[in-house]
Amino acid sequence: MSLLPIRRVEQHPDADVSRSAWPATLAPVRQLLDDGLDLGAITVLVGDNGAGKSTIVEALALAFGLNAEGGTISAMYSTRSSESSLGDQLRLVRDGGASKRGFFLRAETMHGLFTYLESIGDASGVFHERSHGESFLDLVLARSQVRGLWLLDEPESALSLPGCLALVGLLRSLVDEGSQVVLSTHSPILAAYPGARLLELGDWGIRECAYDDLDLVRNWRAFLDAPERYLRHID
Repeated sequence: MSLLPIRRVEQHPDADVSRSAWPATLAPVRQLLDDGLDLGAITVLVGDNGAGKSTIVEALALAFGLNAEGGTISAMYSTRSSESSLGDQLRLVRDGGASKRGFFLRAETMHGLFTYLESIGDASGVFHERSHGESFLDLVLARSQVRGLWLLDEPESALSLPGCLALVGLLRSLVDEGSQVVLSTHSPILAAYPGARLLELGDWGIRECAYDDLDLVRNWRAFLDAPERYLRHID
């Protein structure tokens, strides 16, 4: 089994974190701080908007030393600081000898990352001259030599169904070659990654689920089976 860059995440013993202040007011964040969270080779976080998925993924990136807006540890750019202090309050438990390299991709800041890469003369592509989805997949492929921690925040926002399937293939290659993946998603396609540990976030906190039991999957199946039952309510 490959060594994991992050085997477990928990509250740092020196951190004094108020449970009455955001983001600890979110049940999943509070549970992470109270109980810690074990991660596998690939961990998928799902849940409604505002559940805390992106907050946790962003905090993992910051605690690992990655740029808050995406890229590697060496990426030096910022457009607007909006991250929480959670990353400073976490302790990451690593497997001894695991890679310290990593890459963070978040859909909402991809434009800034592309601009930064072009400004430093990145040779892997002219990202702004391709579609959002194409450039996203190009970037993953171009950085596939990074063996370590891969964090992705809602990457499906850039991708069509075939694009999501292509991303699953790229991530499988990364994991097969020793990397660890943690991603947040609203996509039932990405959540179907074979062998992933699926964590559902909500008012209850964090719970591990089988694929067929995810609210995400059940809701999409119900909608696709009879979309008119949902659409009639928006008239």
